[in-house]
Amino acid sequence: MTILTREKLVDGSFRNGLDMPSDLTWSDAELDLSLATTLQARPGGAMWIFAYGSLMWNPLIAFDEQRIATLDGWHRSFCVRSISYRGTPERPGRVLALEPGGQVRGMALRLNEDQAATELRLLWAREMCSGVYRPLWAPLLLDDGRTVTAIVFVVNPTQPLYEPDATVASVARIVADAAGVVGSNADYVHALDTALADRGLRDPYIEAIVDEIGRDKDGAAQPGA
Repeated sequence: MTILTREKLVDGSFRNGLDMPSDLTWSDAELDLSLATTLQARPGGAMWIFAYGSLMWNPLIAFDEQRIATLDGWHRSFCVRSISYRGTPERPGRVLALEPGGQVRGMALRLNEDQAATELRLLWAREMCSGVYRPLWAPLLLDDGRTVTAIVFVVNPTQPLYEPDATVASVARIVADAAGVVGSNADYVHALDTALADRGLRDPYIEAIVDEIGRDKDGAAQPGA
């Protein structure tokens, strides 16, 4: 049974189930301060969240609208070392963040203003357990032509879990064998690839990692690749 459910975010057992080292785990006070600081910088308009990874297929938060969206100036990168979620300290995995440069397409989720405070606190409990992400406000171009400002989680390169080598070859080698409390690292990559394809989106970086995972040590394609 996965520990990543809305119920486990609400009762706090998700964070407890990660069993992260104390020096890499944010306290409730740190989570609350980060959220409050982010909201203090909120521009006008509706509350939007940019989903570019697992939030696309397993958001767990309530929202009133979702649109395909484009974010300029950032790109997907498997630059976060995972020692619990999709890996272990002995065999770390990799999970997704955004690094500067390029462009990324994902989903924009608009929260109901009356529910926003509750939903954002759940989102922080999920994404900000270790402080490896840096929440910021950035403009998104929606597929209907609107431009909105959304919360975007980008990588914090000063955090110990940041990994600067996020090349296709390195990531594929790592994720092929890693697994953590939420499941296998390869499943995470495949779920992302499927989520993008289901929405008519493409990311050559993700596709290349999927292709690399699907090859054995001799370079031959494995079944299902």
